[in-house]
Amino acid sequence: MEPLALLIVFILSFLLGSLPFGYLIGRLKGVDVRKYGSGNIGATNVSRVLGKKYGLLVLFLDALKGAAAVLIARAAGLPTEYQVLAGISAIAGHCFSPWLGFKGGKGVATALGAFLVISPKTTLVAFLIFLAVLLTTRYVSLSSITAALSYPLLYKVFEKPSPFSFIVVSLGALLIVAKHHSNIKRLLKGEEKKFF
Repeated sequence: MEPLALLIVFILSFLLGSLPFGYLIGRLKGVDVRKYGSGNIGATNVSRVLGKKYGLLVLFLDALKGAAAVLIARAAGLPTEYQVLAGISAIAGHCFSPWLGFKGGKGVATALGAFLVISPKTTLVAFLIFLAVLLTTRYVSLSSITAALSYPLLYKVFEKPSPFSFIVVSLGALLIVAKHHSNIKRLLKGEEKKFF
């Protein structure tokens, strides 16, 4: 793989993923969602601050940019490794948006969109794991962490990826878990809020 091509895919996908839809929709409503609830710009916090219909809109838009990054790489005729890199780069862009001082969301919805294009079967199983944990515990954060940690193994089983793809997907999963560090602390202290 050409280093220059990898760099171009990473930068373009990162910029696409960096579009902070949760923050922008909040500003359109006259609210900076970073100052309320968990302070996150993702769909869960937007749902709590602005209502569920806006949370669903943010979920859709954040997932769309992840899917778009992979689809653009695919439409350009790039191999699977580049498509995987595009998806993970979009997740990184969401987590470290330059428009918000390299801060951002936790990458779950963007990962959902990207991974749904990369491997629908793997993503469906990971989503079922997410739902099972959510319905059992009512913690979105714990559900997201569990699904993220399970994804690389599921991806390896279902897709038998190249070592490069597996490593990149694993790094993406670890990034999502790392972005939940504050949630992990609250879970350990018994202070995490349940979604419903």
